Amino acid sequence: MENTEGILTSEPVKVKKSKKASGFTRYMDILRNGLFVFGLLNRLEKIGIDISPYYWVQEEAKPCPEPVIKDDALYGIRYLNKEELKAVCHLEPGEEYDKMMRDVENGQLVIALETNNIIAAYTFVELNSFVFKGRRFILKPNEAYLLNMWTFHDYRGRNLAPYLRYRTYKLLSEKGIEVKYSITDYFNKSSIKFKKKLNAKQLYLYLAIVLFNKYKWNFTLRKY
Repeated sequence: MENTEGILTSEPVKVKKSKKASGFTRYMDILRNGLFVFGLLNRLEKIGIDISPYYWVQEEAKPCPEPVIKDDALYGIRYLNKEELKAVCHLEPGEEYDKMMRDVENGQLVIALETNNIIAAYTFVELNSFVFKGRRFILKPNEAYLLNMWTFHDYRGRNLAPYLRYRTYKLLSEKGIEVKYSITDYFNKSSIKFKKKLNAKQLYLYLAIVLFNKYKWNFTLRKY
């Protein structure tokens, strides 16, 4: 579904993206952010063994201050339609890429930060109920699920992820959506850290085990 919300910056712009990091650089980012186990489990998932402890999180459980960008550049926020997403998408064509595009066709919103005609970061918002690793999550009309935050390598370290999340909250509020959820991998310390800046609250700790995308088990480890 093509997004018709329009551009939220002052002037229409062409879509460009920043450079992608090399494989070695991305690996070093994983180590620096304490994501070794997270990366190891991702490797196991590629051979069909998916073991995923994760938090179900309510974001902005109470009002939070606007994050400060560590940069002198000016950033605008706007929606991306499907064709614009294709132009900047960090994924290579394949199964995961195809699923992302189908989800956008089915109503997921794509919201991006932009500076100097370059997309620096983007994120997705799901407004429909969905299934994650075999567990179904039901969303009410005033609820949304936030997922797939991506910051291009050239713009990392500038506090853009919390800022984009904060601005997304405000856009959703204009739509009457005041309750925002997300999923955070138990080992993804960098994601946990940036959500805490936005007064996120962990509601449940779940464990999903999926073998060869056929056998699926879900367990509730803890309710907070």
